[in-house]
Amino acid sequence: MKKIMTISLLLAAVLTILTGCSDGTKKDGEKNTSGGGSVVVGITQDLDSLDPHKAVAAGTKEVLYNIFEGLVKPDKDGNLVAAVAESYQVSEDGMTYTFVLRPNVTFHNGKTVTAEDVIYSLKRSAGLLDTSDPEVQVVAALSVIQTIESSTNGEGKEVVTIQLSTPNTELLGYLTCSILPCDYTEQAAKPVGTGPFAFVSYTPMDSVVLERNESYYGQKAHLEKVTFKISESTDAAFVELLGGNIDIFPYLTEDQAAQLQGQYNIEIGDMSLVQGLFLNNAVEPFNDPLVRQAMCHAVDRQGILDMISGGHGTVIGSGVYASFGAYYDASLADKYEYDVEKAKELLAEAGYADGFSFTIVVPSNYSYHVSTAQVIVEQLKKVGIEAKIQQIEWASWLSDVYTDHNFEATIIGLDSQLAPSDILKYYISGSPKNFINYENAAFTETYQKAMQTVDTELKKQYYKELQAFLADDAASVFIQSPALLVAVNPALGGYTFYPVYVQDMASVYYK
Repeated sequence: MKKIMTISLLLAAVLTILTGCSDGTKKDGEKNTSGGGSVVVGITQDLDSLDPHKAVAAGTKEVLYNIFEGLVKPDKDGNLVAAVAESYQVSEDGMTYTFVLRPNVTFHNGKTVTAEDVIYSLKRSAGLLDTSDPEVQVVAALSVIQTIESSTNGEGKEVVTIQLSTPNTELLGYLTCSILPCDYTEQAAKPVGTGPFAFVSYTPMDSVVLERNESYYGQKAHLEKVTFKISESTDAAFVELLGGNIDIFPYLTEDQAAQLQGQYNIEIGDMSLVQGLFLNNAVEPFNDPLVRQAMCHAVDRQGILDMISGGHGTVIGSGVYASFGAYYDASLADKYEYDVEKAKELLAEAGYADGFSFTIVVPSNYSYHVSTAQVIVEQLKKVGIEAKIQQIEWASWLSDVYTDHNFEATIIGLDSQLAPSDILKYYISGSPKNFINYENAAFTETYQKAMQTVDTELKKQYYKELQAFLADDAASVFIQSPALLVAVNPALGGYTFYPVYVQDMASVYYK
């Protein structure tokens, strides 16, 4: 089993390309400390919302990361560092979180951030406002918030104190939720945050344009302008790359990367996603665990990595990826060895000795998932299973698969906050996020225990038990945490991999 890099290694990448539409003037190797210039970043998914509290897709969040910040935010090493808050404390019993707000932080519209804005944003994310917006994606983990109060400390700085109804030592991972001005009503059209870049314009299925936030409280971005150029697919973006119209593109396939060698430098990181062939546990034949186990034995996961990404990536055996460190159970990757005969035996035991047919729904804009589906189709033929691929638009995937659960199987990557409970929220009984209709009362009970305990070692044990539940039940065919192959203009430095799914443009500079 091949692995790429853990959190401690993800900071290493400096990615470069020979051609691009850039306007940097520094010589190669010389860091442009004064900043300047503009870049074009290729993305293959239109944004599903400009309001960060309404965004669902990881592809949207990777763009909005540059505009918005929470009380804390992740750094490249997987730590949660102070952002809108300058410091914080968590009580030993996990019941109280106290944040001292950073003074003189301003929103992009010039308004100074206050405790009122913070309280509004947290309550909006938690679904605790008196009048709620049904489009807001309520963060279930924040439901443990009992009260949020503001005060002033001895230095005259505003303090926000969050009191919980039950202990939760992981809540910090969810307090990356964006802080918004409480009196601003145009987030959906003209988003306003506190991040290192400010919103300029958005043209659907074309581009999102950002400019440097000159009033940013921290280290200002080097670049003056960033354009996220939206392409309908990886193939379309690749054509743009060859034409020199994109400076940074993070979704290359192995074949495309090979074609660019000598013209572009390719750096390999981790997508920080759980990619899987997700099976609808409520429909035949995937309501039978024997069939799901057969599917796990019939899919050669390392073969997929070898075929799609040149062997790069990390094979996984459950719903957590390796960047979660001590919470991750690496042993489960070997639970279902690739074994055609074992798969056939299980199918026969389940009453499908002659196999069956089904459809894999895949978002068409994700070439990596489409390619994975194509490999799996060929692998399943060896055990008598006929699968066909149905490519659909991302918006249709969100409505049909994620929301309505109207599918048999799908291939997608699940992203996460820096909290193990977040990547496992998709399997809680009765949760709207449980799109595969997985049902295991013991899983849900253990999940709640993991959320509430303040004992670090016990928390690790619970999360490994949760991964074992998913593996034992063969909830789906968990494949890998995919490799991220990125191309970057060689005039640029500072591109950095993160243990969450973002594209941080603030650190990018012209050499």
